[in-house]
Amino acid sequence: MGSMERAERIRANGLFARELAKIEELEKDRIYCRHGMGHLLDVARIGRIFILEEEADIPCDVMYAAALLHDIGRAEEYESGTPHDEASVRIARKVLEESGYDGEEIEEICLAIAGHRGEADGAGSELAQILKKADKLSRPCYACGARDTCKWPDEKKNLSVVI
Repeated sequence: MGSMERAERIRANGLFARELAKIEELEKDRIYCRHGMGHLLDVARIGRIFILEEEADIPCDVMYAAALLHDIGRAEEYESGTPHDEASVRIARKVLEESGYDGEEIEEICLAIAGHRGEADGAGSELAQILKKADKLSRPCYACGARDTCKWPDEKKNLSVVI
């Protein structure tokens, strides 16, 4: 199996596509950061840079899986108030199983998704730390026209070009 074949299965997965389409529809008029495919791929690519720089033992398709799925529960958060990391873990389990990831990989990826906001038990895993850092650095807050009204505190905003 090619190194990115399983990540491509995620992208082509029906549940993933439906949830992503819901997010894009719900965010179509959003002035703040969006959570579409562009963001997900930015997080994956920045995460891959960190993995290479830190010589972390994380397969490329595992990083991409975590990045592609870390915000997939956003529509549920908008619709019912369920925290998106919790909804994302639930959705990710189904998508990962259908995409050929094994049980240990699914647990690692779901732990990272649960911890990518730095508030859950998974916050200490290496994959979660890289995911969290890549997620933050994917946001060009320094160039955002809505920066002054954004609810993120300045210390959380990405206010310079950094990788």
